[in-house]
Amino acid sequence: MPTKSAVLLVNLGTPASPHKKDVARFLKQFLSDTRVIEAPRWLWQPLLRCVIVPLRAKKSAHAYQQIWSEQGSPLKVISQQQVSALQSTLQQQLGNDAPQVVEACTYGEPSIKTQTNMLVTAGVERIVVIPMYPQYSATTTAAVWDQLADAVKSFRNVPDLTLVRSFYQRQDYIEALAQSVREHWQTHGKKQKLLMSFHGIPQEYADKGDPYPAHCQSTAARLAQALALSDDQWLCSYQSRFGPKQWVQPYTEQTLTQWGKDGVESVDIMSPAFAADCLETLEELNIANRELFVESGGSDYSYIPCLNERSDFINVLAAIVLERLGMPQHQGSKT
Repeated sequence: MPTKSAVLLVNLGTPASPHKKDVARFLKQFLSDTRVIEAPRWLWQPLLRCVIVPLRAKKSAHAYQQIWSEQGSPLKVISQQQVSALQSTLQQQLGNDAPQVVEACTYGEPSIKTQTNMLVTAGVERIVVIPMYPQYSATTTAAVWDQLADAVKSFRNVPDLTLVRSFYQRQDYIEALAQSVREHWQTHGKKQKLLMSFHGIPQEYADKGDPYPAHCQSTAARLAQALALSDDQWLCSYQSRFGPKQWVQPYTEQTLTQWGKDGVESVDIMSPAFAADCLETLEELNIANRELFVESGGSDYSYIPCLNERSDFINVLAAIVLERLGMPQHQGSKT
């Protein structure tokens, strides 16, 4: 009898609603993680609870309200679509041997602990965990591993856990990104510049050994090569700064401002750091940074969506799962 297996797709998470109270609760959990903010708790927690969360919750709630749909948070909706699409793809290839696919969040619900408990209780013995961050960072992927370790602490019979550290280096992932850009160009036209904006991390984290900036730069360079872009047609930048510290550069906002002042009229922008559209892409990139570029002198700003539930990206995830489970690919239905 084959070992019962499952796939856990993990993303950052989202507030339960776009209202200030729920956003504040989410920010408190997220920014309390020492993987995200490396500061002494005695110093950080009073500052977080008394100053930062009260100040940021209202602003973040307004941002969430601009992108929230009737179905809920875009990240939540897309995550569920990815789970459904991956489940269908695996069933087409493996039939009854297909692993169960579920979602989990590092912050918010459903939590990694809740989902892991559910799977193990159901008799699952092998779990492939895919953090939906193509590029590794201690602030994201390592935070997933921390919670996985915490989740299995109480288990006498610990399941076989496989964590996918990163997948930025996969050629099928790069090709999925490239194809999404080509299709966007076919519909909206190709702009003067392609800005690949990645979520930033403090420079201090990179100096201590976090490989994330190198992974981002590799992704951007390989994507530019796949699209046959010259060096002056693209740039890798970093967004979503938080706090007074220096973060990895160049900054997305400063780049767009300077391009507008320098006479760059049209820009395509995308974020290969995100596997699903979320607040940082739909509000920050598509709304706030659009306004910034136009105010700085630019005129044509086009946002290229994340890979979301695209079939080529779902095929990338399926290939990763089959590789990790040691199963042959494309063997057809076994129902």
